[in-house]
Amino acid sequence: MANLSLQHLDKIYDNKVQAVYDFNLEVKDGEFIVLVGPSGCGKSTTLRMIAGLEDISAGRLLLDGMDITAAPAKDRDMAMVFQNYALYGHMTVYENMAFSLTLRKEDPNIIHKKVLAAAEILGLTDQLNKKPKQLSGGQRQRVAMGRAIVRSPKVFLFDEPLSNLDAKLRAATRREILLLHKRMKATMLYVTHDQTEALTLADRIVCMSMGHVQQVGTPLELYDTPANLFVASFIGLPPMNFFDVTVEKDCLRNANFTLPLTKTEQKLLLDHIGKVIVLGVRPENIAVGNTVTLKVTNNENLGMNTLVHGFLQNGAAITCKLRGWCDYQAGDSVQVDFAKRHFFDKETTNAIR
Repeated sequence: MANLSLQHLDKIYDNKVQAVYDFNLEVKDGEFIVLVGPSGCGKSTTLRMIAGLEDISAGRLLLDGMDITAAPAKDRDMAMVFQNYALYGHMTVYENMAFSLTLRKEDPNIIHKKVLAAAEILGLTDQLNKKPKQLSGGQRQRVAMGRAIVRSPKVFLFDEPLSNLDAKLRAATRREILLLHKRMKATMLYVTHDQTEALTLADRIVCMSMGHVQQVGTPLELYDTPANLFVASFIGLPPMNFFDVTVEKDCLRNANFTLPLTKTEQKLLLDHIGKVIVLGVRPENIAVGNTVTLKVTNNENLGMNTLVHGFLQNGAAITCKLRGWCDYQAGDSVQVDFAKRHFFDKETTNAIR
């Protein structure tokens, strides 16, 4: 497969709007990279620059050490799977999957073997004579993946491939993509706005906002040690709770609560005594206790867990993910403790570490 090097990539459109700023990433052979972020953050633009579908305004793109910054898309040895499948409706599944090889005028016997092999991997063997309109959305997406597989490209590119599927199909197809990667050990770059896809698929995640890379790391690193407030708020479902607090020598204080600091936390926040910082607590790191009191507004029972939504005394919203099935009523008072806590500089929004 392939190593890919993205060096200081910028994308500036003719109207002077800049979509991507100084994007840097080293992709290892066989690595699964997921670009995640809200709509308009530049992730799809970055993928299209890699594919050769958008010009690179500045910077360099290297594939196995070779500069392909200006190379046309057809010469980059990459295969892209699009959100809308991009299948030919008048062709059968077999013909769609074989199309790129047919254009290359490859030996029909070799084409046949490659198509059958890809169809077996994707569970499409009994669908090869059907037209796309006869298939479900999930099957069409597998055909699109099959068309990419038969090309044996150095790099696979996925642009929000699951966004047109319903929740059940999305989960099933996500598992298929993960199994495909493990089986093929291929270099893959995958764009999504869905953090669940990012957390479950990626070897490493690139989290983007407004054209800038916010953090690159393993799913656990982005979840457990977010680099700034944006990453902390974007990664994790439900999102992290945030509270402005004043740092004192041995505690954090605001109008709603006083939280004792551990020795480690006191040392970490030593330079911030007397300042207001942002305290972040994930809903799953909140448990019934005796430190913070909230007024319940509603519950979302999820079986093994319950999302409890409420407000603190000064009106600050809070969401807790409590173990078990809870039957709190609107207006009930519940006392909770904050377990793992994250701290962010209020001015820079960067994590305090």
